Amino acid sequence: MAPSTAYQKSTGKTVSPPFRKEPPTLLAKIKREYLNLTFAKSLIFDPARLPLVSVIILAIDFVLNVLIVQNVPYTEIDWKAYMQECEGFLNGTTDYSQLRGDTGPLVYPAGFVYIYSAFYFITSRGTNIRLAQYLFIVIYLLQQTLVLRLYCKSRKIPPYVMVITMFTSYRIHSIYLLRLFNDPIAILLLNAALNAYIDGRWTLGSVLLSLGVSVKMNILLFAPGILLLFITNLGWMGTLRQLIVCGGIQLLLGAPFLLTYPWAYLKGSFDLGRVFEHKWTVNYRFLEPDVFESKLFHLALLALHLGLLALFASPCYKYFQNYCRLRNLEMMLAPQIAAQNRVEKEQAAKQQQKQRQIAGKRKEEEKLSVEQEKFLKSFEKGIKQMAEKEKQKSTPETIEPAAAGPNKFSIHFDRSTQLALLPIFLSNFIGIVCARSLHYQFYVWYFHSLPYLTWYTEYGTSLKFLLLLLIEFCWNTYPSTVLSSLTLHGCHLALLYGIGRKMFRRIPDLA
Repeated sequence: MAPSTAYQKSTGKTVSPPFRKEPPTLLAKIKREYLNLTFAKSLIFDPARLPLVSVIILAIDFVLNVLIVQNVPYTEIDWKAYMQECEGFLNGTTDYSQLRGDTGPLVYPAGFVYIYSAFYFITSRGTNIRLAQYLFIVIYLLQQTLVLRLYCKSRKIPPYVMVITMFTSYRIHSIYLLRLFNDPIAILLLNAALNAYIDGRWTLGSVLLSLGVSVKMNILLFAPGILLLFITNLGWMGTLRQLIVCGGIQLLLGAPFLLTYPWAYLKGSFDLGRVFEHKWTVNYRFLEPDVFESKLFHLALLALHLGLLALFASPCYKYFQNYCRLRNLEMMLAPQIAAQNRVEKEQAAKQQQKQRQIAGKRKEEEKLSVEQEKFLKSFEKGIKQMAEKEKQKSTPETIEPAAAGPNKFSIHFDRSTQLALLPIFLSNFIGIVCARSLHYQFYVWYFHSLPYLTWYTEYGTSLKFLLLLLIEFCWNTYPSTVLSSLTLHGCHLALLYGIGRKMFRRIPDLA
């Protein structure tokens, strides 16, 4: 007769099996799910892990930025001129032709004047440079947060790509922290607008977009893509409303200047014919100054710009159409998914409550006397000894998987963000490719979209990183050389070709 049976007969009580598995502890769950090679790999390669990695990126970037500000000397370029231009406005001058600084006349719209006038007061008339640098740390981190949010939604780029590109760009950190240009503020507002559009907050997005244009006119390079986004998602009347919002913001901000010296304001802040100096160009160093400054060259670039926009209009329109359809599908399915998840949650709660009641009854039944406990201890000891002998003969024990939690229905519709971001980033990139002149601070216009554009192509990973590395090299070559300018154009054309080849090949699928 088995010992347990004999014991049950002698005591008249039922004894439960001595080796019932206990539920895993929280520490064991954490160990099993996170402290393993699979999870570590996912943090590097899985785009779905980017939200977690983004927190780490921002924390490290904050420390890095503070170290840069504290240890790298500040270089004066435009900050003093910005302060002089704003000082003239604060003294009551609304004639744009009279607002000047050491570097020349004021050439930015009214939003720039208001923002840098605020900086003028905060930094003691522009003299407290260190405080201004810390303000730009905040601007930099806000910009990174908005960009990472777009990338997290799209689930397109592996985390390691974002880590490498964001931490290795000397020029970008310099533009923000050591030069204090206005370009980062314009791009910050642009990315805030893109986040609003992706969230379906169209009017807020248009307000932010127009504010970005009011800081620097380069934001208009994104306009063709955003216009197509309006047309496909909002229709013609909805598009007209958003354009009215954008125009209204410009009129409101420019009112003090438009009501006094309108022509001087329009000519000074929205001068499309302004000629840049050849000595500052990053992309056309290989041209002679006479050719670089000729009107014929500028008209040729404008024609190329319009031609490329027309060429890519069809695939971009189809991308936006599919984005619109998926978002509409999300709105249709969201109530059903939420209802199903509520049912699953209620069923899981009932099941857990039932298990707790059963466990409570068991616990009452399983209270043992002192004699029973002694017997079980000796019994367990014997079983363990037998198990050790068997273990030597058998294969190692495998770890059982954690108990599955309640089912949760979900569809990651945010991945459709890919269909909206690509045409918008491409619109701006075409503008960069056809730009009459690129200055060093202009790198921020498209730096944050480069990983996305590069990883859209079908090039190998090595070639993708080579393109990013060469572009970074070109922007860090000062002064620019014939080689650096030609290399930059080569990288731009290779990237544009890779994007176009894939987009046009996918047109039948998008249709």
